[in-house]
Amino acid sequence: MLQFALWKRATIWALVLIGLALAMPNLFYERVERHNDAVQAIELRGAMPELVADRDAWPGWLPSGLVNLGLDLRGGAHLLAEVKVADVYADRMDALWPDVRDALRAVRDEVGPIRRADSPPAELHVNIARPEGMAAAIAAVREIARPTVTLTGVGSSDIEVRGAGDLLIVQLSEAERQATDNRTIQQSLEIVRRRVDEVGTREPTIQRQGADRILIQVPGIGSAEELKALIGTTARLTFHPVVSRTDNPNDAPGAGNVIYPSMDDAGVYYILERTPVVSGEELTDAQPAFDQNGLPSVTFRFNPAGARKFGRYTQENVGSPFAIVLDEEVISAPVIREAILGGSGQITGNFDVEESTQLAILLRAGALPAELVFLEERTIGPELGADSIAAGKIACIVAFVAVLFFMGASYGLFGIFANIALIVNVAMIFGLLSLIGATLTLPGIAGIVLTIGMAVDANVLVFERIREELKSARGPARAIELGYEKALSAILDANITTFITATILFTMGSGPVKGFAVTLGLGILTSVFTAIFVTRLMVVMWMERRRPKTITV
Repeated sequence: MLQFALWKRATIWALVLIGLALAMPNLFYERVERHNDAVQAIELRGAMPELVADRDAWPGWLPSGLVNLGLDLRGGAHLLAEVKVADVYADRMDALWPDVRDALRAVRDEVGPIRRADSPPAELHVNIARPEGMAAAIAAVREIARPTVTLTGVGSSDIEVRGAGDLLIVQLSEAERQATDNRTIQQSLEIVRRRVDEVGTREPTIQRQGADRILIQVPGIGSAEELKALIGTTARLTFHPVVSRTDNPNDAPGAGNVIYPSMDDAGVYYILERTPVVSGEELTDAQPAFDQNGLPSVTFRFNPAGARKFGRYTQENVGSPFAIVLDEEVISAPVIREAILGGSGQITGNFDVEESTQLAILLRAGALPAELVFLEERTIGPELGADSIAAGKIACIVAFVAVLFFMGASYGLFGIFANIALIVNVAMIFGLLSLIGATLTLPGIAGIVLTIGMAVDANVLVFERIREELKSARGPARAIELGYEKALSAILDANITTFITATILFTMGSGPVKGFAVTLGLGILTSVFTAIFVTRLMVVMWMERRRPKTITV
């Protein structure tokens, strides 16, 4: 068992070197972090001079993965947001109006002329000229209904249609409302996650709480206000035909129209058709750029369906103004000079570089389907994180020094071998944490401290077994061989049961419990590797070099 083939030795040392290399960037945390942030900024925003200043802060050929610091260590922002799911109902009704209009046109002889009337947000009201044709109108509109798709399968119709005098009323069914609520929350979760990921923030916590709330925790961001500015903007981009321009915000827009203010020109308002020609949901890309005058702008590109609608409308309305609306504000209302058939365009306005970059991020990530109302917000300062890191360092150092002293005093030279393996073990833990992008929290530090204490258990079992074999008057080589052979089963049994416990904690737990389980589980793997392979290889190499007649353990 003391015979190590050359390929085994090479494999063991290669794994050790890889672990040390992966852990090395954490010794230069701030420098590597600046490098990673600059590289990601270049990827997201283009190679602008002000964004590449720290690009060479860390050599690109070296590993650059870091252990992510959790909110309790790094500081950051905590938000609890409520999703206004009822806002989606109004959008559904607006989107349904063209289909309802077409369905009623098919029975125009029975219902007469139709006109959309003002209605509550969750309903669509249509006036029909001939109330006696209400039954035909209801039947025609019910033909466009679709089954509600839920997690449990296909349910009832998605709309309910009824009549009241000359008024046709369309609204979502109860089953469709519940399905819409669930879809809205899931879509909001995904869009918030994409927006946070777009700016390069690492390991955010974004999860649903209750029926209509989202918990957002982002380490490393400056403040809760900064996070709210990033994710709280709905960023709903739509393109509307312009009816007229006015200076009076109280002008009646008329049925089927809306009045929105200009973003750049104070006191200017536009009356627009309520139903957009094309919306931001059909965007496939948006990037910051500069217009022909060298001013910041945002270029965009539609998917094929959006490009067709955009091209067809601009072709049919050359010479007419066309409003680009962001969150119910008119960014610009240019006159269509010629048909735009390529499916791409440019948004200009009074942007600076940062604003155009953020708008591109928001458009690229997608529009929030509903408004977020922030119920709770906290900014966790970096001072708390620094104190926590300092306390964690002290705990690790104290545990480390105590274990090193105990092993050296108890087992002499063999204890020194175990201490070297312990240093390698801790480095490999950080290397694995960097490799998988795990988040280190205070409970995670507790797991590392516990691992430091447990890491030498395997070596203690081996060394005690070697002592017993030496008492039986066996030679040093045979005693070492039997010590490793007889201790192996006890080492594996003890660590496998602990690893199973860590796996259960990771699977069943959440948040801090998972952080503890990750470092504990990885620590067990590296501890077994360093005890069974690294320490034994060092003992074998020492034996081959010294060839002692007697040993003291």
